[in-house]
Amino acid sequence: MNGVIRVRRGAEAVVAYVRAAPGTYVWLLILLFTTVALHHMSPRFEEQFLRQRSTNLHELSNNPVRVLISSAMWVDSGHWLPYAALYTVFHAQAERWLGTLRWLLVCAAAHVLATLISEGALLWAISRGMAPQSAVNTLDVGVSYALAGVMGVLTYRVASPWRYLYAAVVLGGYGVPLLTGRTFTDLGHFTSVLIGLACYPVVRGCGKAWNPWETLAVLRR
Repeated sequence: MNGVIRVRRGAEAVVAYVRAAPGTYVWLLILLFTTVALHHMSPRFEEQFLRQRSTNLHELSNNPVRVLISSAMWVDSGHWLPYAALYTVFHAQAERWLGTLRWLLVCAAAHVLATLISEGALLWAISRGMAPQSAVNTLDVGVSYALAGVMGVLTYRVASPWRYLYAAVVLGGYGVPLLTGRTFTDLGHFTSVLIGLACYPVVRGCGKAWNPWETLAVLRR
């Protein structure tokens, strides 16, 4: 009987967690459907299909609004479960803390601004012969810029001094690939984190910061 009660309480806790972050899980559901759709496409058709929904320079020049929205509805890796975990750990926490509208604002700012900055850098590289002309059609879809932005803004969810450790890990995690790889996507990811950090005005009045020590003290009781 006790086992049944625990299972029921666990299920109720999961449902409550999901309901408190509706935007996160609606987005995840869309990504599930689109990922399944990709698995039913031939590799050749899939590449062409995604390229038309990509925020590359060609599509941004012709259909900027459409591709900025559509590119955030697909993952080119074909793997949905890792995103389900990442969305639960980061996006859901941010939405529960900020509220759906503020969370969406951070996601949109990171996704749009980082895309424009990284593609602008790529255009600059092409114009100076540092990248091939064919790079205007580079495949660039996915949700990673918004995720990096949310990881950045969650810095303010953590109480000091742990906040600085968290920020250092996030900045290092995205900064090292930028220094070693120096691709336009590496620039986009690092820029997204900075945009998330710049969203401090959005988090004002969103409640007390989370203190890991307090959580550990509760668990030890």
